[in-house]
Amino acid sequence: MAGRYPDLAGQGVLVTGGGSGIGAALVRAFASEGARVAFLDIAEAESRTLVSELEGKVEHLPHYRRVDLRDIAALRAAVEEAAGLLGGIRVLVNNAARDDRHDLETVQPDYWDENQAVNLRHHFFAAQAVVPHMREGGGGAIVNFSSIAYLLNMGELPGYAAAKAGIIGLTKSLAGRLGPDKIRVNAILPGMVLTERQKRLWIDEAAMAGGIARQCLKRSLVAEDMAGPCLFLASDASAAITAQTLIVDGGML
Repeated sequence: MAGRYPDLAGQGVLVTGGGSGIGAALVRAFASEGARVAFLDIAEAESRTLVSELEGKVEHLPHYRRVDLRDIAALRAAVEEAAGLLGGIRVLVNNAARDDRHDLETVQPDYWDENQAVNLRHHFFAAQAVVPHMREGGGGAIVNFSSIAYLLNMGELPGYAAAKAGIIGLTKSLAGRLGPDKIRVNAILPGMVLTERQKRLWIDEAAMAGGIARQCLKRSLVAEDMAGPCLFLASDASAAITAQTLIVDGGML
């Protein structure tokens, strides 16, 4: 269960990739804390289902906007709309990503660029768009989602691994730049989280058992396991923490 963070109540929170998986768990968690949440996702059906699920269960029903985060103009417009709807933005959670597998020998420049646009580029431009609103509000917190994948020597996703490593560098650079504005920037590195997409595409019973065997905690990780760490890094409970990475992997590393 996520902890209680009273300072998040009524605050504007923007989550990218919030329609399913880890992102949906984050939207539920922030909304349950009384935050005013907006989330962006390209998957319309799942996103609208999430909003319907939360209707009548939270004080502030989350706002959803369909956005292709590869379209930076659309992303910028969505940030401005969210700031208006929420009365400002105190928290940005850069969560959206796709861990598609790809082969070293067949990757072409256009695929590489597309992969970085999906997994890294929008982190920067979402932060760029949100920062003026955080400055206006006197500060804020940015939580970037990376992954332990780039630490595991996984040969089947070099573009994704490069992007997730890049998010760590981006996190530390933004923390250095934005600290004087009372804006904190941290990163979360999830481990083997069993979302529906992962189970459908990549993780079978054997892979699941192998991953759990490598963990100190002998259970599957689920999307909700990422909510508590994210709430902590977004809240005043972590007021002196910035430029840091938090691995949430059940003790695999």
